[in-house]
Amino acid sequence: MGSFHLTKMSFKNLVKKPATKMYPVVAPTYTKMTKGHIACDIKTCILCGICEKRCPTYAITVNKPDETWTINRFACIQCYSCVRACPKTCLDMKPDYTKAATEMSTVTIKKPELTAEEKAAKEAAEKEKAERIAKAKAAKDAKDTKAT
Repeated sequence: MGSFHLTKMSFKNLVKKPATKMYPVVAPTYTKMTKGHIACDIKTCILCGICEKRCPTYAITVNKPDETWTINRFACIQCYSCVRACPKTCLDMKPDYTKAATEMSTVTIKKPELTAEEKAAKEAAEKEKAERIAKAKAAKDAKDTKAT
């Protein structure tokens, strides 16, 4: 009886697809809930430091004067706290895993320099903001003088 069961199982395995995948040849498929690694879109990041404060393992470091965002991937536990806390949603949990490394290292991302068009747009926005503040102050002063 035992050899019949073994023969039956052997024939099934000859016909069926393999239970495992050939990893280097066939790329793995990741589900939406896979916790892979944290990625930062540094162009939209305002370097507020909230992600650094929310990280329970202190894996993230934000340096506002140098405009750098650093993560120690070996300390990160993929808890998703920094992604939830980011006000600009520039942090994202990518479903793929990071490459294997032989040395412990940190990843530092530096904010790129603004182009001429971006600088002009930023200056125009700041000028518009200053004008709105000046108008609001003038309106408040006029209201205060009218009330007295």
